[in-house]
Parts: sequence; C-alpha cells; structure tokens
Amino acid sequence: MKKVLALLLMISVRVAAQNVSPAGSSNYPPPVTFTAEQDHQHMMDQLGIKALRPGPSGDEKAPNHANYDEALANPYPNLPDVLTLKNGKKVTSAAMWWEKRRPEIVEDMDREVYGRVPKNVPGVTWTVKVTDKEMVNRIPVIAKHIIGHVDNSSYPLIDVNIDMVLVVPANAKGPVPVLMMFGPGRLPAPAQPNPAELETINAAIRKLLADSDPAVKAILEHYPAYQPIAAAPGSGGFAFGPPPPPRAATPDVPGVPGVNNDAPSTEQLIADGWGYATVNPSSIQADNGAGITRGIIGLVNKGQPRKPDDWGALRAWAWGAARALDYLEAHEPELDAKHVGIEGVSRYGKAALVTLAYEQRFAMALVGSSGEGGAKLNRRNWGEAVESLTGGEYYWMAGNFMKYGASEAKFGKKTAGDLPVDSHELIAMCAPRLTFISYGIPEKGDAKWLDQQGSYMAAVAAGPVFKLLGVKDLGVSNDYRTEKMPPVNTPLLDGQLAWRQHDQGHQDQANMKWFLRWADKNIGHTTPALQAGRGQ
Repeated sequence: MKKVLALLLMISVRVAAQNVSPAGSSNYPPPVTFTAEQDHQHMMDQLGIKALRPGPSGDEKAPNHANYDEALANPYPNLPDVLTLKNGKKVTSAAMWWEKRRPEIVEDMDREVYGRVPKNVPGVTWTVKVTDKEMVNRIPVIAKHIIGHVDNSSYPLIDVNIDMVLVVPANAKGPVPVLMMFGPGRLPAPAQPNPAELETINAAIRKLLADSDPAVKAILEHYPAYQPIAAAPGSGGFAFGPPPPPRAATPDVPGVPGVNNDAPSTEQLIADGWGYATVNPSSIQADNGAGITRGIIGLVNKGQPRKPDDWGALRAWAWGAARALDYLEAHEPELDAKHVGIEGVSRYGKAALVTLAYEQRFAMALVGSSGEGGAKLNRRNWGEAVESLTGGEYYWMAGNFMKYGASEAKFGKKTAGDLPVDSHELIAMCAPRLTFISYGIPEKGDAKWLDQQGSYMAAVAAGPVFKLLGVKDLGVSNDYRTEKMPPVNTPLLDGQLAWRQHDQGHQDQANMKWFLRWADKNIGHTTPALQAGRGQ
C-alpha cells in the first residue's frame, strides 16, 4: 500500500511556481518575509508618507461610499495633452511622437505609475511538458502544457516557472493568429486511454495493490469487477465514436456575474480558426503584497523589498507575457507570430492594457473591464479611485504611485490631479496597434465601480495619437469632456481603436465574437470554411 501511496503522491504533487529552493543555497541571504501590511508600511517609510487617504467603499450605504454623481466626477477636468511635449511644443508628426513624446510618457509611467523593469532580469528556458491531441467543441486541436523556467542561478532561493497552455487547431492550412489570455490554464480535454488500455492500467494497479497488503488483496478478491480508475465520461466516444454533440448554451445563473449564452471564449477562438494561450499570472508574480519579495520581482531583487520605482505586479505580468511571446515566436512555426494578441478581464484587463502599451510585438488586445489602473481615468472621482490602489492593491503599481494618495508626507500631499500622466496616454502608447476596450453593465455585475464612462473618455482622449499615426480612432470627436458613451451593445469598430459595452457582466466573452470579426478584418484573417456559419 505504501508503494501505491507513494506512486499517487508522485503523480499529484506539483512544485509551486515560486517555492523557495531546497538545500545548497546556504550561501545566499534568505528572502525577506513581510506581511502585506509590513511591506506597505516599508514603502511608505521609504517615501516619507505618514498618512494615506482611505480608498472609497464599494458599499453605497457606507459613510465613505464611492462617488456615483456625475456632477462630482471630474474634480481635475483637464487631462495632460497627449500631443504636447513637456517643453510646450505640439507634436505634429509621427516621428515626433516616436522620438520625443512617447518616450516622455513612458518615462513618467515607469517612474510614477507601473514601475521600471530592471535591466538584469534573467532569461527563460522553455520546456514542453505535455503535447496532446484533443477536441474543443468538436474541433480537433493540439494542446500543449509549457513551462518557462526563469534562470535563478543568481539567487537559487527563489524559483519562478511561468505556466502556459497553448491550444491551436489541428487542421489549420496556414499560420494561425493567437490570443494570449491572462489566467490559470488547463488542457481543454485531455485524451483518455481507450478501454483496452485502461483495462491494462487497472490490472497493473490491482496487482500492485494486492501485492502490497494481504488485507487489500482480500478486499479486491471480494470485488473482482472493481476498477481503481474509472473511464472518463465520453472518453470512449473521443477514441472511437463520433464527436460529442455541440456544447449547449449556458443560461444565466443567479448570483454568478457575467454568465450568459455566449460560448466560452476559447471555443469562439478555435471555431474562428485562432489559437489561444493561457498564461497564469500567479506563476510569474503573486497577486498579493506579501509575495512581492518572491516571484520574478523578488528573484531580481534577491529577496529584498522594492524601491519606489521598482516594477509592480502589472508590469511583472506583462513581462511574463512577453517571455511567452518569445517562446511562440521561436518554437511554434504553425502560429502567425506577427498577429498575437493579449487579453484579460478585471485586474488581468489592466495587465492586458499594460502589456500592449509596453510590449510592442503584441499586435492587439482585448481589454476587459479594467477599471482603475487600466483604462479608467485616474483623475475621475467615480467608483474605484487612485486611493484604492495606494492602499489594498498597492503592489500592482510602482511604490511611487502611493504618493498620489498621500494626505500627510514629507512632500506635503498629492492627489490624482498631480499625476504627470493618465490612462488616455497608456491607451495612446498602444497606437497604432489594435486596441479593443470592453465593458459590461452594472445590472449584470460589471460594477459601476469600474467607471465605464471614465474609460470611454480615456479612449476618446487617446484618439488623436491613433490618427496621427495614420489609423482610425473611435470615429467620434476627441472632446473627452463632452463625449458620452454610446448605448449598450453599440459597437464602435470602424477603427484600430475600438469600444463596445455589452449587456452582460464582469467578463468579455460577450464581446469575443465582436473582437474576432474586428480583428479578422484588420489582419486579413479568414474564418475556416467549415466554421463560417458560426452564430451571429
């Protein structure tokens, strides 16, 4: 029995992505172990901040509830002019944008908002752990589980392994575009042993169990038909019979925001002839303040706390996505590496926008419900605020970002109005590449907290850069002070900058079919003939 337990333990145990390495590392100082509160206070001490303004409450009945009065929503109504240099000169050409204005914006974003990626970030070595022939809603695919090991020879006490799953249509006639998606991934439908193979496996397990313990042998003899491993539902059909029926539409589920009748995004992508990759952000950098001295940030810092302009989790996740793109470019010739997009929702929507802004090899992004730190204007007083990210989620950002929530500090106090940049400039950094800003509606769970209007204003204000670089923006005026959001389900998809607010909740799968039509048109991709009749 002990042998069986040992065997099962070996199968089930998976080394965590950011585990501290074992013995042999005694020559290195151990990583600092802070609670999130201690790390937050350490950064405040470095910055000379004595007190921060508390962030607004999402509870509309709370005394410090977030503002949802449009009359109070714009205390700092004037945004930094995206096409004016710091010396006051107007940007009048694409060359001035690339050579002068964009570098100014990047420097401010690096220093004050998202943090700097260090120059000494180690390399990544990729290993394909599993390659499997599977099915995604009746379409044959090749699925791979791929691990990117970050070189930790400079500090072996921290181990970082980027976790990625890649799924591509098996019968594609040419290179396929890919949407990289932030979030935990898994193989979609792992192939199962056929009945004969499963019988052989079960016979071996029964023998191993019987030989290990007389009591277990007696039990197995009493149940001669017992099979330790049962056949997976439908596995026989995958092996020998016709493909399973199409996935039924998922009805709205009470209490589950954003569940709707649209097929999962992964199914929509495969049906349209795209591939997809999922990259697990937590395998790159933990989504909490206590983990800031671990993960890739901790590895580069050799386990020590951050300095004020060091990168936060959003930049770290973007860095990890770029390393995944390195792999796709170098090792997957069946992919169209020039047309790889990035996608995410909520905090991962923030990360998707940051990734597209900084990593120029990505061709497009679907930015879902990103809110503060993403597409929402920092200067807006609506829902989630700068103070929300100088408190609880401070680790997403550079330490310097905390200054803009300070009520008492050695430098006095600062507010969102003191930021040298805002989110319209983050969107402008994406130009002229394909940038789709997506939101849902509060009634279905895409909270007012996210400030859909403030995000639309940012997209409007970013438009002049898209036009300067020779592509189309949203197709409305660029007066962010007066432009109002289009009605729900009204797409603005005629340009390389796009907007659509769908009628579902905190997700973007309701916009995936719109994203695919828009992206296909812009990159010249044709849906496979077999799937051309997908639902409208």
